Amino acid sequence: MIELKTTSEIKKMSEACKISAQALKLAGDYMKPGVSTKEIDDAIRKFIVSTGAKPNFLGYGGFPGSACISVNNVVIHGIPSADIILKDGDIVSVDTGAFYDGFNGDNAYTFAVGEISEEAKKLLKVTEECLYKGIDAAKIGNRIGDISNAVQTHAESFGYGVVKKFVGHGVGHHLHEDPEVPNFGKAGRGPRLAAGMTLAIEPMINLVGEDVKVLSDGWTTVTTSGSIAAHFEHTIVITSDGAKILTKA
Repeated sequence: MIELKTTSEIKKMSEACKISAQALKLAGDYMKPGVSTKEIDDAIRKFIVSTGAKPNFLGYGGFPGSACISVNNVVIHGIPSADIILKDGDIVSVDTGAFYDGFNGDNAYTFAVGEISEEAKKLLKVTEECLYKGIDAAKIGNRIGDISNAVQTHAESFGYGVVKKFVGHGVGHHLHEDPEVPNFGKAGRGPRLAAGMTLAIEPMINLVGEDVKVLSDGWTTVTTSGSIAAHFEHTIVITSDGAKILTKA
């Protein structure tokens, strides 16, 4: 069931989203060669806890980190580790969020470490553009499929692969709520968008091919082609004036 949030609920949720956005911005300060993904995760957890919030990823389904930190060919759900050391030229997706006053925030960004290839720069640019094209389509009267199609059309126009195994979602009292928000699909299909809907829109785009596989740890999801991948995400609320981004630092 899709839950529409009231004005007071959105105000509370905005605080959780603000903390989530600040945690993600903090992660960017650690994107340097020689830093481990565990160091980044530790910093995120310490910050979120310092605000009085809780890292909503920590322990979710048994996940051991406060953030999913995914390097190069890892699309999503990378487990933070002291053994994963960043190096010049890496791209790193950080997906994290906070639970505060009964509500969740959820956001992701793919960072560059040092000087990355032109190929990687283009993938990051296009994937972030996909996110904003999806957000632009999140208007009252449109449907979920309009968001999905906007993302897919833009990514595929550059020959990139759109991940179909994992999708965006509603977010609010729970980290994952109805409806699902795929990054692929036909415009004009799916649930109709209404004021008060809160969604996590999150394009996951591969340089080569759409296929992904989950490794034996049950979390780490990589491209089957071995190519790099990018992931960007915002939590939004649909209003009479269009979509409002809640996860802005």
